[in-house]
Amino acid sequence: MGQAPELTGPDMSAGIEISRIPENIPLLGHANGAAVILVRKGSTFHALGATCSHYSGPLAEGLVVGETVRCPWHHACFDLRTGEALGGPALDPIPCYEVTRRDDRVSVGAKKPQAPLPTLPQSSAKIATKIVIAGAGAAGAAAAEKLRRLGYVGAITLIGNEMPGPVDRPNLSKDFLAGKAPMEWVTLRDDAFYEKLGIEFIKADKVIGLDPKGKSIKLESGRTVPYDKLLLATGSEPVRLPIDGATLPHVKTLRTLADAQAIIAASANSRRVVVIGSSFIGLEVAASLRARNLEVDVVSRDSVPLGNILGAQVGGFVQKLHEEKGVRFHLGARLRAIHADAVELEGGVRLAADVVVLGVGVKPRTELAQRAGLTVDNGVVVDSQLRTSAPDVWAAGDIARYPESRLGTHVRIEHWAAAERQGQSVAADMLGLGRPFNDVPFFWSAHYDVTLSYVGHAGGDAETEVLGSLEKRDAAVVYRVGGNVAAVLTVGRDQQSLEIEAALESKDWGGIDALLREFASGS
Repeated sequence: MGQAPELTGPDMSAGIEISRIPENIPLLGHANGAAVILVRKGSTFHALGATCSHYSGPLAEGLVVGETVRCPWHHACFDLRTGEALGGPALDPIPCYEVTRRDDRVSVGAKKPQAPLPTLPQSSAKIATKIVIAGAGAAGAAAAEKLRRLGYVGAITLIGNEMPGPVDRPNLSKDFLAGKAPMEWVTLRDDAFYEKLGIEFIKADKVIGLDPKGKSIKLESGRTVPYDKLLLATGSEPVRLPIDGATLPHVKTLRTLADAQAIIAASANSRRVVVIGSSFIGLEVAASLRARNLEVDVVSRDSVPLGNILGAQVGGFVQKLHEEKGVRFHLGARLRAIHADAVELEGGVRLAADVVVLGVGVKPRTELAQRAGLTVDNGVVVDSQLRTSAPDVWAAGDIARYPESRLGTHVRIEHWAAAERQGQSVAADMLGLGRPFNDVPFFWSAHYDVTLSYVGHAGGDAETEVLGSLEKRDAAVVYRVGGNVAAVLTVGRDQQSLEIEAALESKDWGGIDALLREFASGS
């Protein structure tokens, strides 16, 4: 997950001249044995822990936006004043430190005690006495925590049918599958965490019915759970191809921790694996299994991996990364059948396979909402505050199709960080503290030692421009829709990714153009 930074830079406990502290730029130093960043905003100074609470990203290399600091690795967002984690993928706050100013020097002192949870003002909304969350993935788990961190003291029931509970799902296809991440990196929260917060966590039970008029849900076990307010966060499930052999025991999908563990177990005594599909999941699985020294073939109907999402140039770059590691691609291919020891393509080509992994996408679990009469159209349709067509019912995560204000259309985003932030946004809205959900979509995808960072949202028909050099692993790829910048993918340019995210967030189109001119001049 990353290491804490070495103690470098000035000793801030001894004091530092104000003239050495730049405005709105994190300054890395240390105080009393801890790595610290010092941020100056006018005459105010903030001292915080130097590492992100998500994967220990270096916040000194991040970006200050308003009263927040953003992590350069995965764009987690923290409050400069309190250290509170305001936006996923980070869930835990970072420490804050006392700051003392004497004349022209500032010194950093002891760590501040963690701030107590707030108390909701009496004027804040019709606060529910029972909130139910259906789904314990990224959106559901983040919402449950946020409710408590916002001061809600009523009953919360979190329902998840995947054991052992919330996990760091992006890690399942990356370091965990590659054998580089221990289990403690994957499990997010344990039972004791929810007990401490007073959250009832129902595990290994599935929501099978929703009665919006009676305000209750029914579980597979037969239990009925009433609610005042409900969040649907049922997520997605992997697509299984309707071909012969797709349900054979050695054919795997990857969505849950159990899925990842099954692939690891199957790979232990295997030599060759065939990955079907050149999706992000499929390609990350290919990279992880190459790290385990398996021979890997990727079969895809696409002419270029990821070409329909990222464009042919980026797709070709990613393909080359994999080929350099020994992955063999079979593109523009159609499957005929999966056999016990091989995958058969149309035309009679057979690829030996001890393990087959399906990476052909996911589909949102919308059946529950549809049966209950909610508006469903390529996802559960919600408004700008993620409210469904049923009173007191919200939807977040993979199932939510919401209005994207920058594009002027509804979108459904299947990204981990976006799901967490939607869950956090719903928690605030349930308590009368909400606002329209306007966070910029962000995801990252790891391929060996190369990470793709993507901010914004653009379709496959977007105009594409590459600034810099993909081959040198130093590039920004701009995606325009209708002439406007809709998304930017970066390789080796974490700071630029954060700058574009901030500009998209504020719809600063002139600022985006200026940033792109700056990127181009340095290409």
